Amino acid sequence: MKPKFEIKPFKALSLSELYQLLQLRSEVFVVEQNCVYQDIDGKDEKALHLLGMFDGVLVAYARLFPPGAYFDNASIGRVIVKPTYRDKKWGHDLISEAVKGISDYYNTTAITISAQLYLQEFYESHGFVPTSEMYLEDDIPHIEMKKA
Repeated sequence: MKPKFEIKPFKALSLSELYQLLQLRSEVFVVEQNCVYQDIDGKDEKALHLLGMFDGVLVAYARLFPPGAYFDNASIGRVIVKPTYRDKKWGHDLISEAVKGISDYYNTTAITISAQLYLQEFYESHGFVPTSEMYLEDDIPHIEMKKA
């Protein structure tokens, strides 16, 4: 079994979905990565939200941005798989769905991401190529990557 993926604009998210996605982002990006930063950044309303549900639990999530909202190209951000489900390799399904969502909703295949450096090979396996040197974002090594 795999998660059921759905893409929703911010205003279509239920309170439960919003709560779950904010809880998951906090669990991973703040607690697990021990990084104090402002997750609620004012960009959620500009994004489409890719939700991966499994047995009523949000297990995978990403934000999809149109060209010009974050980078010149469309963008994928806040890519997460719930820690207790990472052994399922659903991150690959999540990125495939995100790339498809960008194509379907924004009619483009040009995508730029700011990837955590340790995930460079993972993104390369999905056709992304590095386009910058390593830089720090919230004290975590990142690299810009693009997919044509």
